[in-house]
Amino acid sequence: MEFNGNKSIYLQICDAICERILSGELAPDVRIMSVREYGAEIGVNPNTVMRAYEKLTNDGIIYNKRGIGYFISSDAAETVRASQRKEFLENELPEIIRKMKLLGLSPEECLQVNEK
Repeated sequence: MEFNGNKSIYLQICDAICERILSGELAPDVRIMSVREYGAEIGVNPNTVMRAYEKLTNDGIIYNKRGIGYFISSDAAETVRASQRKEFLENELPEIIRKMKLLGLSPEECLQVNEK
């Protein structure tokens, strides 16, 4: 996993897991790698992975079965999708719309790019 210097590593780990959930790679109630396993696989300190797992647990995306491991929540995809939609609508889209106005682009022109 390659990390971006502009965002905390633990948040990038959360993003990567959420992306795998949305893509269907991680299904509901499937066990994910342990903190140590995942840390070793991606080359980060297990404490960083633990911080990511704690955030994902607090957000209701994963859950812990004590002594067994962490699992994907049954409604994880819906939770992630709702959270990312909210983030996009509140933070990313306003910037895109501002840039479109500056460049004189219409929504129709932008949609045509996607059709090519």
